[in-house]
Amino acid sequence: MSTEEPTPDQKRHSGTREPSGVDLARVALRAAREQARARGDAARQKKQARRGGGLRSGARADGRDPMALGSAINRLINERGWETPAAVGGVMGRWPQIVGEDLAKHCVPQRYDEDERVLTVQCDSTAWATQLRVLAPTLVARLNEDLGHGTVRMIKVLNPGGPARRYGPLRAPGSTGPGDTYG
Repeated sequence: MSTEEPTPDQKRHSGTREPSGVDLARVALRAAREQARARGDAARQKKQARRGGGLRSGARADGRDPMALGSAINRLINERGWETPAAVGGVMGRWPQIVGEDLAKHCVPQRYDEDERVLTVQCDSTAWATQLRVLAPTLVARLNEDLGHGTVRMIKVLNPGGPARRYGPLRAPGSTGPGDTYG
């Protein structure tokens, strides 16, 4: 067994590359910037503590200044991790633009299951439910383009619901009647 150090040629061809001078300089610069930022934050906190805990307001903007409503909402959404539910809610509001006016008149999004990544849609007839099932892969791709890859895995199409039929002498107990072909 040989314990010789590989030559620079062997290192170059083996696929593993040692960091060059430029790479090392970048790493050192990044570390120095982070240390400087940390020192600046500590100095700023110390200065605020000397001023009385930051109770007085100055001419420059700081974290206590009021912010625009949109900025405050975006900050809250990011802090709470509500990006996906908020984006899906926006899609439900723009449903006619995404699927088209005709389909939107007959198929309405009901809910989004974040764990399963399934969008549930209710259609008002079997014909539109069938149409939506045919278009589902295209709609999933379009929704994922808009929301981010993998946000919606599947569109679940619900059966059309109809009013319960309570009339007629030959009604079976508990049946809802043939309101549509699903009945």
